[in-house]
This record gives sequence, C-alpha cells and structure tokens, in this order.
Amino acid sequence: MRHRLNRGGNRQLNRALYTIAITEIRADTEGRTYYERKRAEGKTNREALRCLKRRLSDVVYKTLRADAAATTASLPAVPTATA
Repeated sequence: MRHRLNRGGNRQLNRALYTIAITEIRADTEGRTYYERKRAEGKTNREALRCLKRRLSDVVYKTLRADAAATTASLPAVPTATA
C-alpha cells in the first residue's frame, strides 16, 4: 500500500484541476498522451491522474507567475518621498 500526503488543501483548486485533467484525458491532447505514458509505466489510474494534475498545476503556476511579472513590469514607477 502506498501512503500519500494529506489530501487537504485548496479544495476548489483541486476540483478545478481534476476537471481539467479529466477533460484532457477524454480528448486527444498532450495530457492524454502523458496520462497513457504514466499508465504504461505501471501506475494505477489514480496515480496517473495525480501525476497529470501535478503537471497541470505546474503549468497554471508558471502562467500565474509570468502574468504577475508582466503586470509588475508594466506598472509605472512610484516616486519615493525623500526627506
């Protein structure tokens, strides 16, 4: 039996990632290819799905970071008060 970490956390985000992962698996996408590769490696359905969700969360995080950096770069400089 494999022991996993706490399944808690942000339940809304977890549900959103689950929905995205299931949609990816149903269609002919890169996500489905990744999922099938994990299954071929001997992982169970749940383990392969968990791997895909982790991969998707990495993509979401990188996108959020890039958007934040772009927003910060486009903000005008705030003058600082000198006394």
